Amino acid sequence: MADEPGFQLRGSAPERYEQYLAPIMTPFVTALLDAVDLCPGDTVLDLACGTGFAARAAAAQVGPAGRVHGADVNEAMLKVAVAHHPRHYPDIEFTAAPADDLPYPDATFDAVVCQQGAQFFPDLTAALKETARVTRPEGRFAATVWSPAALTSPYFAAQHEVIEEYGGPDPAASFAAAFACTPDRLTTALHTAGFRDPKTHELTFGISLPPLAEFAPGHLSVLPWAQQILDTEGAEALTAAGQALTARLSAHATTTFAFTATLATATR
Repeated sequence: MADEPGFQLRGSAPERYEQYLAPIMTPFVTALLDAVDLCPGDTVLDLACGTGFAARAAAAQVGPAGRVHGADVNEAMLKVAVAHHPRHYPDIEFTAAPADDLPYPDATFDAVVCQQGAQFFPDLTAALKETARVTRPEGRFAATVWSPAALTSPYFAAQHEVIEEYGGPDPAASFAAAFACTPDRLTTALHTAGFRDPKTHELTFGISLPPLAEFAPGHLSVLPWAQQILDTEGAEALTAAGQALTARLSAHATTTFAFTATLATATR
């Protein structure tokens, strides 16, 4: 993809993740934090924090008396999270840890949030049981995952088409799995894990994306199924997929696309 007009592959995958996911993540992070009603002084965990979108936003809300932690299995993502931590917020402690084995004492957090991570947990119920363990009584939990309805968005539909065409069955299956975490699955897992009053509803935002010739292949380049295309089909296939995605999306009259996620909430 380095030779594609309008796009050059620069930096590490986590650095590009920070760059290309931000426009899509921002409104969902705001809704996620609104759902747990953070107060100054709260202690918060950003579970599967990636490069720290939710952790940074939470730190701004809990203020100097608050504490924010971020946990993720990907240490390269955490390095970028540390680099992007605004120092005028309270300190954010980022830790490499899987969701089902968190290095925190029982009942540590007033709130736990998880932005676009729960659908990737190998064992969702085990991860949520561990989350319940580190959440204080009456503590709040909220998570977003892509809704199965998100696949109807022209943006994700175009991604799906090019992944099937250029990546084959394994990347296509990986892509589909990211949209397969249903509301029933979430509420059942939360109830089994020990949370009370689990609820879900859909959030849809119309998001205006940057110019697609650069953004669309850049975003594609940081997603798990793109790495599978690279590993199985090679760099040329990934380059072609990026070009095809840009062409499909550029056929639309606007760069504003609808994105739909499921927001799950519960109380410990």
